[in-house]
Amino acid sequence: MRRLLILIGLLALLTVPVKAEQWEPPEAPPEAEEYMPEDTQSFSEGLWYVIKAGIKTLEPSLAEAGKACLSVMVVVLLLSLLEVYTGKLPPVTPLAGAVMVGLTLLAPSRSLIGLGTDTVRQLSEYGKLLLPVMSAALAAQGGVTASASLYAGTVLFDAILGSLVVKLIVPLLYVYLCLSIAAGGIGQQVLTTFKDFIKWLMTWTLKTILYVFTGYMGITGVVSGVTDAAAMKAAKLTISGMVPVVGGILSDASEAVLVSAGVMKNAAGVYGLIAIAAIWIGPFLRIGVQYLLLKLTTAVCSAMGTRQVCGLLKDFTGAMGILLAMTGAVGLMLLISTVSFMKGIG
Repeated sequence: MRRLLILIGLLALLTVPVKAEQWEPPEAPPEAEEYMPEDTQSFSEGLWYVIKAGIKTLEPSLAEAGKACLSVMVVVLLLSLLEVYTGKLPPVTPLAGAVMVGLTLLAPSRSLIGLGTDTVRQLSEYGKLLLPVMSAALAAQGGVTASASLYAGTVLFDAILGSLVVKLIVPLLYVYLCLSIAAGGIGQQVLTTFKDFIKWLMTWTLKTILYVFTGYMGITGVVSGVTDAAAMKAAKLTISGMVPVVGGILSDASEAVLVSAGVMKNAAGVYGLIAIAAIWIGPFLRIGVQYLLLKLTTAVCSAMGTRQVCGLLKDFTGAMGILLAMTGAVGLMLLISTVSFMKGIG
């Protein structure tokens, strides 16, 4: 299998339109320019600048998400008061509540799903420009076999994950939300079972491709090295906590970034890493804000809401968690792929 990947990589490198003496990184897309620092020589400083810039742009998203969650709380409170005063909810009330909550959350969720899909496409397109540059730089310094193997593997996994996200996971997310609204309103077990299966399929797909990716990186020696134990533990805990569903898998590969962070001397690679972060950080934070507020809203409504409506809130929270995992997985995979080339470039 590895020989096949090396052969594919060598053939691919022959078609890469990059001159060995010109290892210029592709410029960040226009959408990411507002997050890019003027100085791109230091990865740690550039990453910190990108994070701060992303946080500063969160205010509109925070207000929009807060408004939607507040509206949901009002609906749940009214349903709860109706149940208290009537003694028993009328048969049509759960359906009306599910429809109202679903319509309130469906618009912002649809917007964020579109944002996540566009982000995945932008990351994929930028990776197609950056990885050949990094591969050519590594090959020019004598690592022809290594560059071919890494290029074939990273491009393959990035392409597979990108295609699965756009063609499978995103459509399934819409189906999952529609089934969640129907199950919340009607309460039929068959809808709940089908909805749970779709959620399992989405999470299983993400986890499987990432397990194979990290396994391949481990075999090639990319996910290896020695670094500060405290820093490693902190990074793994951070990644595992920030990215639901697949955070634990990706945290195992965080060593690749940490090991190389202190020895990154390749200007093209450092710029590329900062550009990837600039493309990824804004959408990731916006989706993350919605996810956290939905978790808070679900916790509050669980104390006063009906079972079916609270279940619907949990489903929307789960959908945002999968979307966050999807976006985070593609961004971190591209970061790790870029670092894998930089470890072999002086």
